Amino acid sequence: MSKYVKDLITKDLRQRLSGVADALVVDVIGMENNKTVELRQRLRQQQINLLVVKNSLVRRATEGTSLAPAFDGVEGTLALLWGGDEVIALAKEVIRLAEKDGFAPFKAKGGVMDGQPLSAAQVQEISKWPSRDELLSLVAGQIVGVASELASQITGPAQQIASQIEKLIEMKEGAGG
Repeated sequence: MSKYVKDLITKDLRQRLSGVADALVVDVIGMENNKTVELRQRLRQQQINLLVVKNSLVRRATEGTSLAPAFDGVEGTLALLWGGDEVIALAKEVIRLAEKDGFAPFKAKGGVMDGQPLSAAQVQEISKWPSRDELLSLVAGQIVGVASELASQITGPAQQIASQIEKLIEMKEGAGG
């Protein structure tokens, strides 16, 4: 490949990956053609991008960006995944597809999250974390729980006093009548 063509591809990769902060590196080499098409369709449905790219070209394209650590120590042809809601959802989807949906030899090789490189084992661990939506619902539940407990503690003594006043009124009415 000529230097001119490499520069064009590198420029195109830079444009495609501009604004991408988190990505995973996966292995798709050796998959059957039909399985590859099915895999790409499933990923596209979740707004996840899959790009098979030559290692040296993607290193040149990501040099100086937060994606650069993802390619340290990775050899051979690889595929880059990015997109989806967040990196945790991306990791969950990769692990689910690799283990449960029979897309062998599709598997995570590593990645990058917040500029920090990830190993395959770390991607596996991240896939077990709660997603952003799950975390938000947990926090909302904790906030509402504290607020409702506080409200019941504030209104509890007032309800007891009101109940005692009602009993006192009933006793006075009963004694007077």
